[in-house]
Amino acid sequence: MSFSKFEFGPHIVEAINRCGFSQPTPIQAQSIEPILAGRDLLGLAQTGTGKTAAFILPTVQQLLARPARHVRMLIVAPTRELAEQIHEFTVSVTEGSSLRSVVVYGGVSKNVQAGKLRKGVDIVVACPGRLLDLVQDRAVDLSRVEHLILDEADHMFDKGFLPDIRRILKLLPGKRQSLLFSATMPKEIRHLADEILSNPVTVQIDRITPTSTVEHALYKVEQKQKTQLLVELLGNKELSTTLVFTRTKHKAKNLATQLDSKGYKAVALQGNMSQSRRQQALDGFKDGTYNILVATDIAARGIDVTGISHVINYDIPDTAEAYIHRTGRTGRAACTGEAFTFATGEENRIVQMIEKSLGSVLERRMVDLPAMTEPVRERAGSGERRQQPRESAGKRTTSRPAAKSRRNRTAPQGVFGLTARGKQGN
Repeated sequence: MSFSKFEFGPHIVEAINRCGFSQPTPIQAQSIEPILAGRDLLGLAQTGTGKTAAFILPTVQQLLARPARHVRMLIVAPTRELAEQIHEFTVSVTEGSSLRSVVVYGGVSKNVQAGKLRKGVDIVVACPGRLLDLVQDRAVDLSRVEHLILDEADHMFDKGFLPDIRRILKLLPGKRQSLLFSATMPKEIRHLADEILSNPVTVQIDRITPTSTVEHALYKVEQKQKTQLLVELLGNKELSTTLVFTRTKHKAKNLATQLDSKGYKAVALQGNMSQSRRQQALDGFKDGTYNILVATDIAARGIDVTGISHVINYDIPDTAEAYIHRTGRTGRAACTGEAFTFATGEENRIVQMIEKSLGSVLERRMVDLPAMTEPVRERAGSGERRQQPRESAGKRTTSRPAAKSRRNRTAPQGVFGLTARGKQGN
């Protein structure tokens, strides 16, 4: 299929060529036509499937057909990183036109954002809290919005934004086009979709399909020994670029601090950081200043980093869909990757749900930890002695030789005990 099917105007055609798009992705192929026709839409697709272009290209086409100068399109995202990513793509698509786009979120000057809004804009990309602040300051009027787009709606719920979303909805005209995109569909998001969408088209793209280029392994471990296990694994040099997921922002911060104190190039990405520090962390992870990024699910939304060799679930996610979403950040672009998950004895149920989604049993691996260390504390301690990361030194729990991975690697001595495979087929 070609983009020519959609009969875009010259400006959008030029933008598509400028972006280097050759043919539409599945989410674009199924979404663009109904959006152009003015239909409401519910899109179920993971990050990285091309959904930003799926909603920006047709809605910008509609804006170009009816010139005006007021806020006509509102795009709401749960994180600053995702909002910036959407805004950057919007700017690239509207380049050379009269359309103006502004992005607004917390952590930076509200007065600067208000000044840009008061000059007149067509498109606002926003995080909910800062948008409501600007509405209260009368810096933005949403009463004539023609297109509402909610992106990553499931993480709107995770972050507690649904009350804010409902406040925003009351500020919008009843007659509008509404588009809602989500990677998962918990019941709360289903209820929200029923509230805001009118006779929508539903597009679902491989919502919980695991990436075939990722190998999966499970480590059974006590909560208080997770940090020690992580350090043992990081001693393997093959963990070259590692994304570590924790359940809370406090744990992400404290775990990154502990790893840094042990000589690792680690940095946290979590919601309490200022925008400049978040950007520094992301840029450092991309350029190799840091090779370990410790993040929460919400903070990691919008991260577009290629070449991640390993994903480690320090805390197991709450759903199988979240697991697929996390682990899909490695094994991209025809590369292979590995996903390690730490699970306590009380988490067997979610492990079974994950295995059902994968269609295979997670390979069980073990580490013979020589001694018990302190758990990650909710508040970081100080004065820890800096030491260099050491190679894994535990003993194997079985005399069988370690199995080779898909990349013909042999597990490092003392790290992997059980060798029965449960990986996906090629």
